[in-house]
Amino acid sequence: MSKTPIFTGSCTAIVTPYTQNGIDYKKFGELIEHQYAGGTSAILVCGTTGENPTHSEEEHNTLVEYCIKKTAGRMKVIVGVGANNTEHALQMSVHAKDAGADGLLMVTPYYNKTSQKGLIEHFSYVADRVSCPMILYNVPSRTGIGISPKTYKALSAHPNICGVKEASGNIAEYAMSRALCGDDLVFWSGNDSDTLPMMALGAYGVISVASNIIPDAVSKLCSLCLDGDFRAATEHYFVYADFFEKLFIETNPMPLKAAMNLAGMNVGKPRLPLVDISDANREILIASMQKIGLSVSL
Repeated sequence: MSKTPIFTGSCTAIVTPYTQNGIDYKKFGELIEHQYAGGTSAILVCGTTGENPTHSEEEHNTLVEYCIKKTAGRMKVIVGVGANNTEHALQMSVHAKDAGADGLLMVTPYYNKTSQKGLIEHFSYVADRVSCPMILYNVPSRTGIGISPKTYKALSAHPNICGVKEASGNIAEYAMSRALCGDDLVFWSGNDSDTLPMMALGAYGVISVASNIIPDAVSKLCSLCLDGDFRAATEHYFVYADFFEKLFIETNPMPLKAAMNLAGMNVGKPRLPLVDISDANREILIASMQKIGLSVSL
């Protein structure tokens, strides 16, 4: 069955701005407006970049509801519902669907990592019970388990599993997955640095970290690829390639929040166990920001 993408182009895995007292919803609203002005197609709320593992259930639910209300249908909203507890993932999925989300993003279970058979049953259990379209999230560097091409093929038969945020960094394995699944599973890049080669092999866009700070540039990269102008897309990509890399000089979203604060966006510090980046890496990040013309407030 041919699947329809929830969005095409750039989806921002949006940060969660904090104050000492909790989540800064006024700033969160400003960030959403910044995304809309930059041509972003969708917002991923409560993802890894949003530091969702540090949120209480109340914070998670309020963020989801606020984001959906604030976007007001102008951009698609996808909700991170991944957990290593299948029933908890289902509960978050039901809330997201009831709140009006356009899609769910469900990462592979971490720590109590399972087999490929277990992945199929875990994802299918939730997809069987919630009608909101599901995007699988493959990021083995964080979770310790990857989704194999054969598992993608098996899951592509589920009518409610729409696609994949592919962040393994393994382009050859991604190509094999595309060959096996065809149009039965939609793929998006899960790494800014992989957007160009993955879109050349049929991905519909990127779920991006960098677009938090340069939404217009990431949106343009996706548009050029979707238009099939890969020569122009390559030239555009080369401008930002170093910045894409430097945003991962330490664990995401620590460098991203540092960059946003340096750019005057005032999103607050990351929550423990994440911390500010080192002074040495901060200087490297500043140089990369200045290279692409971002103003830096020291």
